[in-house]
Amino acid sequence: MKYIGIIPARYSSTRFPGKPLAMLGGKTVIQRVYEQVKQVLDEAFVATDDQRIFDAVETFGGKAVMTSTNHKSGTDRIEEAIQKIGGSYDVVVNIQGDEPFIQRSQIETVCRCFDDPATQIATLGKPFKADQPFSDLENPNSPKLVTDNRGYALYFSRSIIPFLRGINREEWMGQFPFMKHIGLYGYRTEVLHEITQLPQSSLELAESLEQLRWLQNGYKIKVGTTDIETVGIDTPEDLERAEAWLRQIKN
Repeated sequence: MKYIGIIPARYSSTRFPGKPLAMLGGKTVIQRVYEQVKQVLDEAFVATDDQRIFDAVETFGGKAVMTSTNHKSGTDRIEEAIQKIGGSYDVVVNIQGDEPFIQRSQIETVCRCFDDPATQIATLGKPFKADQPFSDLENPNSPKLVTDNRGYALYFSRSIIPFLRGINREEWMGQFPFMKHIGLYGYRTEVLHEITQLPQSSLELAESLEQLRWLQNGYKIKVGTTDIETVGIDTPEDLERAEAWLRQIKN
């Protein structure tokens, strides 16, 4: 199996413009993501629509590819990047450009899902802990997922799924193994091409979750599990928290 990691990175962001080039512990966020990916995968590229990001990646010795400014999703950007890069790859791994602490084991877990020839798409889920605040489960910015008995996704939602009937909400965390979705994906190359040709679906538009387009069109998504909490960066405040976390793990 031949794998390639693609890291989509845009300069424009409503909540945090220029996020990939923000400094974190003396390195840009995008450099930290790239270095984490290169620990696992032989081939890795940053797919961007901004010359500043492209130049920054090449400056630290990484590989980058310029893509269109018109893409509506990171998946579409990755498909264009693969077409431009060329070569023959069995699986494309999509690593978010704002996850500087993505762990080797998490990427490996997604890759191992493709040991099963039936796997078309793979992603990650992290079980919520019974002692976590209920507000973590309620957070609509943290999508949840449920799987079937074989580990394939049944549904993703910004709402709490499933609903626990007859149980007080304050007791939910300890009554069901709720799972948080971690936005790391792998796709067989031919499947990536197919799903990027699909029009947006009604469920996708309702929840603003792209993976629902794939489920609604009959694609199967294998879910690997991780017990590692990621530290994504969506806002300047997240960057401050990441700086503090980085100092903590260095000490």
